[in-house]
Amino acid sequence: MSNLRNFDLNLLLAFDVLMLELNVTRAAKKMFITQSAMSHTLHKLRQQLDDPLLVKTSTGMKPTERALALIDPVRALLNETERLIQPPSEFEARTSQHRFVLAASDYIELLLMPELSGLNEKNAPGIDLHIKRTEKSLQIEELEKGSLDVVLGFESVLNPPTHLRRQYLFSDSMACVVRRQHPIVKSNPSLAEFVDVPHMLISRTGKDFGMIDQRLSELGLERRIKLIIPHFLSAALIVSKTDMILSLPYRIAEQFATLAPLEIFPVPIELPDYDLCMIWHPLRDKDPAHQWLRERITSICKRIDTI
Repeated sequence: MSNLRNFDLNLLLAFDVLMLELNVTRAAKKMFITQSAMSHTLHKLRQQLDDPLLVKTSTGMKPTERALALIDPVRALLNETERLIQPPSEFEARTSQHRFVLAASDYIELLLMPELSGLNEKNAPGIDLHIKRTEKSLQIEELEKGSLDVVLGFESVLNPPTHLRRQYLFSDSMACVVRRQHPIVKSNPSLAEFVDVPHMLISRTGKDFGMIDQRLSELGLERRIKLIIPHFLSAALIVSKTDMILSLPYRIAEQFATLAPLEIFPVPIELPDYDLCMIWHPLRDKDPAHQWLRERITSICKRIDTI
């Protein structure tokens, strides 16, 4: 290893050109350097390899036995080095076999996965997707190990550390839904109506106190939460058959209104918007397959953002 540390590997390229040309002047032109510089390079090669390498004869310069023995190994090494430093080939989604693992809530599944899955079936039939639920804390270790490709969720909830890559996708605001012909909520609910009507809450963690409750508490108010469920799946049907009011992201409320007879109204308190983001580890920043996945997700979310 000490010999390798002391050897200038750039000399191998000059050696290859010299063996091809068997002429210092022509080799210098091919490497776009002066004849003097090439002569100096040949001198360094001779010192490093302890061999004259090229010797003048009556018919021109000829390689020594040592040089002849080095030609093929050096050329193979240069070819392999050139292959290694080439940028990775583009990801051919149409013909590739690949499996991506994404962590997302059912909110993301409902908005993103129908179109993403449809694109894959049509344009990337060999691509498989595995959707995992997001955890209480960001799965940093899984992202680092590569067992998880991206995490999709609200930035304020995930609170990703600065060393991870993140990309803003779109924002969402809170709305509330009630069944059509609700006995109390006929139009945009007043704050008093909002508090008096029993509430349904979707809580993945099981907590019965969230941002809305915090804001109501600041106003000296409290709502009654009559039902807590962990998933979005059954929420639309439940609220459509009861007098409860359900607060949820507006984009999901729109989806619910296509599934059940519901009315959508604004929440009568000021709440910050939610920023949805995509998070990944910088280890996979330049990976062609990973870039393809992120581009597909970004493209779909841009369309969602314009609806």
